Amino acid sequence: MKTEEFNYDLPEHFIAQVPVEPRDHSRLLVLDRQSGLIEHRHFYNILDYVQKGDLLVVNETRVIPARLFGKKLPGGGKIEVLLLNKLNELSWECLVGGSGMKAGRAFEIENGPNGEVEEVLEGSKRIVHFAEPIERYFDQAGHTPLPPYIHNYVGDPERYQTVYNHTPGSAAAPTAGLHFTPELLAKILDKGARLAKIELRVGLDTFAPVTEEVAEDHVIHR
Repeated sequence: MKTEEFNYDLPEHFIAQVPVEPRDHSRLLVLDRQSGLIEHRHFYNILDYVQKGDLLVVNETRVIPARLFGKKLPGGGKIEVLLLNKLNELSWECLVGGSGMKAGRAFEIENGPNGEVEEVLEGSKRIVHFAEPIERYFDQAGHTPLPPYIHNYVGDPERYQTVYNHTPGSAAAPTAGLHFTPELLAKILDKGARLAKIELRVGLDTFAPVTEEVAEDHVIHR
């Protein structure tokens, strides 16, 4: 399928910057594949489509505060580090924003440990070695990596977590699950549906633009 077939105009002022409350009052677009009928409903109306024996699979990954700010050593130039994949206790695959971040370049994380670029990968990706486990500094140094179309959100970071999150490790939320509430999940189970929990860590590649001409050629997660 041609990627251009998915192009459409979305004015920026139509993109909500604050999540709706309660969660399950977000909008739900329903397509009847047999009749072609399209309905505009709310997410809590998903109950109308749940039947006994259905299986709901949810991703219980938890978003880590993977966005870090710092400065180069020496020099003091500002950098931004986005944690992508933990390689060992001290080394991570990261996206590093800032010029001159070559192998051997040292830096300091704001309210966190020092680090050094171990290896240069493609684009802005780097293997980074921290002086201490960076997880120890998440509370004081980490920021939630929001999608690029969300600007200056200062609300509760837990709003960017699912209510059933459990295992830390993702750099981005499994966004489809953000609309479930504990009450809605209970009602779904009461209708005889089953619930299965899996862990799929979501990386920042989920925000990457689709550049291939054929949509099926786009690789979201590597």
